[in-house]
Formats: sequence, C-alpha cells, structure tokens
Amino acid sequence: MKVMVIDTALGACLAGCFTVADGQVKADGVRREEMTKGHQERLGGMARDAAADAGGLSGIERIGVTVGPGSFTGLRVGLSFGLGLGAALGAKVVGLSTLDALAASVPASGFVVAAIDARRGQVYMRSFKDGVAISPAEAVPLAEAAERVVSLADTGSTVIVGSGAPVLVEADARLSSIDIQPLAAPTAEALAHLTATLDADAYPPKPLYLRAPDATPPTRLPGQPRTVATL
Repeated sequence: MKVMVIDTALGACLAGCFTVADGQVKADGVRREEMTKGHQERLGGMARDAAADAGGLSGIERIGVTVGPGSFTGLRVGLSFGLGLGAALGAKVVGLSTLDALAASVPASGFVVAAIDARRGQVYMRSFKDGVAISPAEAVPLAEAAERVVSLADTGSTVIVGSGAPVLVEADARLSSIDIQPLAAPTAEALAHLTATLDADAYPPKPLYLRAPDATPPTRLPGQPRTVATL
C-alpha cells in the first residue's frame, strides 16, 4: 500500500511518502524539519518535494494526518492540508493520535508511556504494554502522571517517549533511572505503519483535544466599543 503521512501537531513539520507491505515500511520520499511554529509556510513545499522524490502522488491510497493532542494551530494546518489532498486524490484520510504514534516510534516490548508536555503543570499521556494501549489518552497533572509511571516501572521495563519525558523526570527524582526518549514528534515510519494498518473508519481525521485551548474568544467584535464598568 502506498501512503502519505503529514505531521504538524507537535515539534516538527513532516511530509512523507511510503510503501507499506508485509509489515515492512519503505520510505519513498520524506521531508522533515523540527519546528514549533511556521508549519503552514513549510508544509506545502515539503509535501511537493517528498512526492517528487517518490515519483509523484499517483497510487496513494491513504493519507495519515496527526490529529493531536498537540498544538491547536499546528494540527489544524495538517488536517486542512491532508483533507484537501485526500479529496483531490480520492484517497482515504486517517486520523493519527500523536500519543499512539509516539509509542509506535520505540520498541513495543514492556511498558511504554507516551507523554507530551502540555504545560500548565500537566502532560498529555497514554500508557501501553507490548504495543497495546492500557489507558486512555488524558491530560494529567505532573505529580499524578509521575506516580503512574513509577507504578508501571515497579512491575516491569518502562520507557517514556515524547517531550513530556524530561518534564516528568524533573518532576519526580524516582524516574531518573528510567529510559527516556524525548522525541519532539513521532517518527515518519511509525506514522506510515499506523496509516496503513489502522481501521480508517474508526480513526477519522478530526482534532483530538484533551483540554480546552489556551486561546479565548474576543469579548467584543471588531469596531465594537469597549464596555465601561459602572459602580
């Protein structure tokens, strides 16, 4: 199966074309840059160049797009681009959880905790055992998240992957001996594998928000006068 993957939800901008067959993932053309802002300006050119390396977009059956949790603006950039391209190519668009993709970016044996720095004293996290999710995706306070990881580590080999890994280690000294993989974003290969193997109907391309966005709507319309409080 030929697939294209797009990731703009976390700390990278990625566009890649892959062939996935018999459990093997072959990169046909990939462009990736680590960045936290500016995805909108870079994504189109990167997708064009990745597709050119792959010999064009002909034959693409699925497009995988990260849907969060992650940057409110970033993930919408990728979703809009992926949905538009999917409509043009007649390709199925699959929504990819950034937490699931981070977990798939490291060896699946033992416990894997995918954790993303959510700021405000929280991490987005989900736990896996031998590649299978054992908890839901949640926004969790740091102290509680660290306690959960300690409990897993007490029962078996544990890896923390994602930008939340060093945050958790800093929050709780008991985690200092745990293997951490502070990836800024999932690997392209993990995204391609999930795109090809997930049930596309069960993973729609819709934003995954685990808490309300930091941005708030304006209190008045443009040109509307400010309301002066009266005593």
